[in-house]
Amino acid sequence: MTEINERELSTTTTLVQDDQTATQGQVAMVFDLNKCMGCQTCSIACKVLWTREPGEEHHWWMTVNTQPGQGTPKGWEEMGGGWQDNHPNPGHQPTRTEFGGGWEFNYDEVFYGGKGRSVHLHPKDKGDGTTEWGMNWDEDQGAGEYPNAYYFYLPRLCNHCKYPVCVTACPSGAMYKRQEDGAVLRDENICQGSRFCMEACPYKKIYFNYARNVAQHCIMCFPRLEVGVAPACARQCPGRLVFVGPSNDSSGPIHRLVHEWEVALPLHPEFGTEPNIFYIPPLAPYRLNEDMSIDFETPRIPPEYLESLFGPRVHSAIATLQGELETVRAGGSSELLDTLIVFHWNDLFGPYTTDPSTLDRRPEIVAQGVPVDIDTSRKTRANTQETGG
Repeated sequence: MTEINERELSTTTTLVQDDQTATQGQVAMVFDLNKCMGCQTCSIACKVLWTREPGEEHHWWMTVNTQPGQGTPKGWEEMGGGWQDNHPNPGHQPTRTEFGGGWEFNYDEVFYGGKGRSVHLHPKDKGDGTTEWGMNWDEDQGAGEYPNAYYFYLPRLCNHCKYPVCVTACPSGAMYKRQEDGAVLRDENICQGSRFCMEACPYKKIYFNYARNVAQHCIMCFPRLEVGVAPACARQCPGRLVFVGPSNDSSGPIHRLVHEWEVALPLHPEFGTEPNIFYIPPLAPYRLNEDMSIDFETPRIPPEYLESLFGPRVHSAIATLQGELETVRAGGSSELLDTLIVFHWNDLFGPYTTDPSTLDRRPEIVAQGVPVDIDTSRKTRANTQETGG
């Protein structure tokens, strides 16, 4: 669609960007891809907490995709969006088919139909193509050939960008960047379901609720942040790979990983939105030659592929990581690697280390200052249905 460029924007990009940089403290996250094992605990934690209402069956605000891969929605990296000449660049609006998922299975037939082993469990085909793809459809496929095949896992959620193009693209003013912590939210009472945000978002992490006619996306678990608890995806991660905290804390791990050591990088920086979700790029074993000897010169993961994801700075980031590894292997020490090891889990979460079990989570007790972008039942759920963290 081209309507984003055709309509008159009510606020200039410059003013929007100036307003968005004035947040009191931008919350950011760093994912160490060298630790992610693709267990989907983060995805399930988010799903159980936030997307269980009608119309949200196919919503996965947090996903872990195998790279290289087509991800979700299918082929999202080729769908366009982002900023172009200080205007939202109209991209492709992901379809229900491209998202897939939200399936109903033939449980009754398998378990109660009396057909024995002649039937198996499968999604019911509704004729709309939604059973042809799903959130983690191409898991572990990757690329390359034996013995040098490779893949790695990439957790993805709303990037809560410094310059969120979805906010400017929204014609109703439903989307905004929260001043308290920089989270990008929406007022679902104002959202008109135009879906320009879905077109403009270059990461395609905005879903549409066909039952309520509104768009929805990750809200950075802001009700948890308000009471000092880390987002569910980070808190539940068993691999200690997700750092959460204010990006302007010069002594915190996020600031040091992003700005001091420069080993944490945004995904697809060319879109111009300046994401606040960062990634430690993946390392990999050395390649093997035909005689199975080790090829120390050629990386198994092609550097050009990593550059296509994280931009040209990925080469220096990997060089820094490899240099620190060599230092430690030679008997030295590395503050960078000690930070990434995370000896103590609460080093991950900065000011968000509150134990949820210590909170008063009765339904009538909710955090103060609830914005209008989320209804009370969802707000209460974040404080009452914590499952172990």
